[in-house]
Amino acid sequence: MCGNWRVRIFRRKSELNFADLHSNLSGLGLATTNLGAHVAILDLDDPTGVFKQLGSQVRFFEVDLGEEISEDIAAVVCCAGILGRAKILGRQNIAFSIEVFQKVVAVNLIGTVDVIRQLLPYTATQTPDGDGERGVIIFTVSLAAAFDGQPGQVAYSATKGAIASMTLPLARDLVQHGIRAVSISPGLFETSVVTDMPKKANDSLQRALEFPSRPGRSDEVAELVGHSISNSMLNGTMVRLGGATGMPSWL
Repeated sequence: MCGNWRVRIFRRKSELNFADLHSNLSGLGLATTNLGAHVAILDLDDPTGVFKQLGSQVRFFEVDLGEEISEDIAAVVCCAGILGRAKILGRQNIAFSIEVFQKVVAVNLIGTVDVIRQLLPYTATQTPDGDGERGVIIFTVSLAAAFDGQPGQVAYSATKGAIASMTLPLARDLVQHGIRAVSISPGLFETSVVTDMPKKANDSLQRALEFPSRPGRSDEVAELVGHSISNSMLNGTMVRLGGATGMPSWL
């Protein structure tokens, strides 16, 4: 659904054998890892439990996505996100601090663009496949935040909406290099964000579901990520993965 999803980077669409996990490995990111990719975890916290589960598949690098990094990457599927929940005008008519907005933008939007910026010079030198393709960039964009934003999500929704909006121009920028750009917009999925909600809020979300009348599973996003890597006709587009459900304005 939102902030804690972390997926990864695949080097070649025909070989799911190298992946760079963009921030915390859990939920949807962990399910995608189970496709068999080798993973480099980029996070501030050392995920000891993940090493026990995946063993030699995992390598850890301490990274703050709010800061500039110098490592290049071959291809990326990323969705770094922090919520920064705050109403722009709170009680006593006090506006939120601009630092709240700037922090969310720094991680969710600038951090994402910086990952892409460092990826592209390397990807553009890769040997193309038969279609002339050299790589693909895939974003996951919260369906609720980007299109059905809730109170207190001005900053978060702004960043996710920006990523959705830049998918097509990014793809068009990269046509001559044979690099694709795709956004996947999941709705309500079984992540810690959902399971940790108060019962009242969770019940409200459950009532909003259309069909299927259940939250999505992590592996269903992972399957679409894999398909987006292998299907060269997916380019410059956003795929909604929400079971026809729109989020309510209040939980």
